[in-house]
Amino acid sequence: MKTKYVYKFSEGNGNMRELLGGKGANLAEMKNLGMPVPDGFTVTTEVCNRYYEDGEKIHEEILDEILENLKDLEERTGKKLGDVENPLLVSVRSGARASMPGMMDTILNLGINDDVVETIARLTNNPRFAYDSYRRFIQMFADVVMGLSKAKFETIIDDIKAEKDVHLDTDLDAEDLKEMVKRFKAFYQRQLNEEFPMDPKVQLIKSVEAVFRSWNNPRAIYYRRMNDIPSEWGTAVNVQSMAFGNMGNDCGTGVAFTRNPATGEKKLFGEFLMNAQGEDVVAGIRTPQTIDQLKEVMPEVYDQFVDICGKLEEHYRDMQDMEFTIEKGKLYMLQTRNGKRTAKAALKIACDLVSEGLITKEKALMMVDPKQLDSLLHPQFSPEELKKATPIAKALPASPGAACGHIVFSAEDAIQKAAVGHKVVLVRLETSPEDIEGMAVSQGILTVRGGMTSHAAVVARGMGTCCVSGCGDIKIDEENKCFTVNGVTYKEDDPISIDGSTGFIYGEAIPTIPASLSGDFGTFMQWADDARVLQVRTNADTPKDAAQAVAYGAEGIGLVRTEHMFFEGERIKAVREMIVSKTEAQRRTALDKILPMQQGDFEAIYETMKGLPVTIRYLDPPLHEFLPTSSYDISQLAADMKLDLDELKAVIQGLHEFNPMMGHRGCRLAVTYPEIAEMQTRAVIQAAIAVNNRHPEYHIKPEIMIPLVGDRNELKYVKDIVVKTADAIIKENNVELKYSVGTMIEIPRAALLADEIAEEAEFFSFGTNDLTQMTFGFSRDDAGGFLKDYYDKKIYEQDPFARIDQRGVGKLIKMAAELGRSTRPDIKLGICGEHGGDPASIEFCHKLGLTYVSCSPFRVPIARLAAAQAAIKNR
Repeated sequence: MKTKYVYKFSEGNGNMRELLGGKGANLAEMKNLGMPVPDGFTVTTEVCNRYYEDGEKIHEEILDEILENLKDLEERTGKKLGDVENPLLVSVRSGARASMPGMMDTILNLGINDDVVETIARLTNNPRFAYDSYRRFIQMFADVVMGLSKAKFETIIDDIKAEKDVHLDTDLDAEDLKEMVKRFKAFYQRQLNEEFPMDPKVQLIKSVEAVFRSWNNPRAIYYRRMNDIPSEWGTAVNVQSMAFGNMGNDCGTGVAFTRNPATGEKKLFGEFLMNAQGEDVVAGIRTPQTIDQLKEVMPEVYDQFVDICGKLEEHYRDMQDMEFTIEKGKLYMLQTRNGKRTAKAALKIACDLVSEGLITKEKALMMVDPKQLDSLLHPQFSPEELKKATPIAKALPASPGAACGHIVFSAEDAIQKAAVGHKVVLVRLETSPEDIEGMAVSQGILTVRGGMTSHAAVVARGMGTCCVSGCGDIKIDEENKCFTVNGVTYKEDDPISIDGSTGFIYGEAIPTIPASLSGDFGTFMQWADDARVLQVRTNADTPKDAAQAVAYGAEGIGLVRTEHMFFEGERIKAVREMIVSKTEAQRRTALDKILPMQQGDFEAIYETMKGLPVTIRYLDPPLHEFLPTSSYDISQLAADMKLDLDELKAVIQGLHEFNPMMGHRGCRLAVTYPEIAEMQTRAVIQAAIAVNNRHPEYHIKPEIMIPLVGDRNELKYVKDIVVKTADAIIKENNVELKYSVGTMIEIPRAALLADEIAEEAEFFSFGTNDLTQMTFGFSRDDAGGFLKDYYDKKIYEQDPFARIDQRGVGKLIKMAAELGRSTRPDIKLGICGEHGGDPASIEFCHKLGLTYVSCSPFRVPIARLAAAQAAIKNR
């Protein structure tokens, strides 16, 4: 049967997202629901994939199918593309399976040319509208299809406004717009050495190809990587007859949400502009009116729109984000989709929809992106410090939260400064989709133009980033990197603070405090805990981190990195003394100094965890990491330790390794220096006995983890030291104390021999950071320098250090889990690498039947929700 590549809106439905994309499926669904949707057709996502397979060309049979559907559309509308009697104009829009606002390209008013523009002027008796539509099309086509800078056209517009001494585009008359079209086409011809295409079918095919190309533009690739959207999904293309919001004062365009996307309040939220086209609202070029004001401007249209909003939310059982156009007093719906929202709003909407009986708790859990919860857990401004601060301006509170940082004026500067650890706030006239990476690394975003549904606002809310938009009081000079407000000038690198919940802007740095969590958070997370199977632990090396993790719902500690306790004050001196010791006796003397410090740390962590499981990893990094590197510091150490300087330098040189991450570290240190493992065991067991004596209700059962094991005999050697030392201490103290000894699986050989290693190990914890390094042969510290080339060249889609590589590293984990269980059926299995807080990796762990994941304290809620979603999806 011949593959169908193009579907009329009337042939699709809301269940065809994979084929028609989200926009196409929803347009078809709205059409089926009898809503006023301009007619059109959708070119499927399969065509996008085939376009790339065929060398970025649309196959002849698909071109024929597109043109056949165009002919059908012409018959249904009674208009014809390029006709000088009754011309059809269309929009060409992208529509991926997952919502990607602003990441791909759109062309409006397609079909217009030198002849058609005159027909439109005559038929509408509105030459201004006709030429306004024409100049918009030329600018969009030149930008999206031919790659000419949109900014160059803006310069032409500014020149004409200056010549006319007007400030707004709407102040230009028909003759001005005719001149603009003339200059646009001349610029196009000069830049490309070809005339602007007059054939509407050429315009159409080139535009469809351009939308497919935009699937792989840099901002779309970055957005996909950030939001776990596979490249093989592709984008559909929607060709839709135009509805015009810029024909006069009885026309308009807008964007609205059925609930407030910032707070979750059940109230219509949105904006519109009269006598405008859709991109005017989202681009933030003019400051729009609120949707409530539409009731005064066009009461009948407003009532109809409110009715449609209610039907759409009830139908989709989720908050909807809609685009609409009013043409000559008639309402048209151009899009609906599940709206992007802040984390706070997401929780409230999910809980409210359950209360309203529209969805189940399981459905509510699936509605919230786990990564969004991150924004709830970060600081807000200190109320006391906020009282002392005076705002320099106020604008629209587009995305909640508090942001403080140094001013930057471009996405490039934001990326560069953030890379070296600076906190920045991106200040722009208006953001564009190209700014996505700079927005992602910024603490907050401030724009001079734009409303609550501008590009900056929508993208910031989706990322959980603080945003204040539409601050017209600011006079910005991006070229000279400064802005002026109320007579005061602020330059690049000056401190600034913005409040995305109130819209206030402060010309100073304001301290922040930890966020407070709402009642919806507790309710929602309890639902998640009821649904999940995987336990969630935390990686914590201090009582403070442990307490934070428990407050966020951690059920234990999956990784205490003991070496992190060695670097403070007097401890580092004792550690260095141990390292430079020449004999075992000298090493033991130094270790005796470390022992009470280490034991005190373990006691504090045990008491914080109140009987929850605690897994303690023994010393892991190579010894050279504890020694100084500068000549001055080496001299100081020699003096402190009363050592000959040359002798100390020789020790340091002797510890140098060509590849220390694959050298003398982990369990290998304990093989060479068994006294290190003895000391750590003594600290672990004595701390447990002490805390159990103080708090018998805790029943502390230490979990001792030996790192970097690659062989059963290696683990047995270190485990024998642990068991001999632990049992002697327990006997000396005449107490009962259970403990377990396990290992980290972080070397591929350990995964291959996991059945043998499980003869000695009572638990496995997959150290996915090192396992990924060892499997790929990449250094985690250096790979960032070249992985971008792999993304750009489509070799990899994801950073393997951020998400488990399921095809390679994942296969080793799966093998190790199965082999481990074959020897020890009740073996406890967990992961404690950075992947423990990544939702896709958590789902993989759920499918393998692991016992727990362990992650940083602030990612615990993310892991709890991701584990719940994994359980629901895989029932």
